[in-house]
Amino acid sequence: MDTTTDRDFEPFLADVRAAPRDIGRLELIARRPAVDKRELVDAAELDTRFGVIGDSWFGRGSSRTPDGRANPESQVTIISTRVLRAIEQDADRWPLAGDQLYVDFDLSIEALPPGSRLAIGSALLEVSEQPHTGCAKFSARFGSDALRWINSPVGRDLRMRGVNARVVRGGTVRAGDVIRRV
Repeated sequence: MDTTTDRDFEPFLADVRAAPRDIGRLELIARRPAVDKRELVDAAELDTRFGVIGDSWFGRGSSRTPDGRANPESQVTIISTRVLRAIEQDADRWPLAGDQLYVDFDLSIEALPPGSRLAIGSALLEVSEQPHTGCAKFSARFGSDALRWINSPVGRDLRMRGVNARVVRGGTVRAGDVIRRV
């Protein structure tokens, strides 16, 4: 990624804001079987204890929990494909973002305050209070200008880096499934 020049993301803001608010679409599912590995799947099982079955979330643990165990508030991460389209034209690179569910849906704080529930396939998720923010890996993969944009005040309000969620009812999700607020 060439980070020598800053890209202008402002023209993409209207499209990000126009994401569907009540009913959207799950466009892509990526499991992370190991650090820096991605596995695209057509369907995935979501589990209340293990998150996305086949993903390394549970075994990796977390620096955000006192005992180092997996953080239940970040079992599943969800990101907007409209944001990704703005920062990366090559959709084959989108899974490098490191999220599991890629959706065309409004993830803003206004649309989905913490505690909001999302139905996808036969699963039910709850949006966590813990913010999902960009990191050095995101910057290296998509550029420091993209990281600044998603972490800007507008980017944080719109949750351009996505949301953390926990599974409240396990089930199967498939690419193409409807995502809706409940």
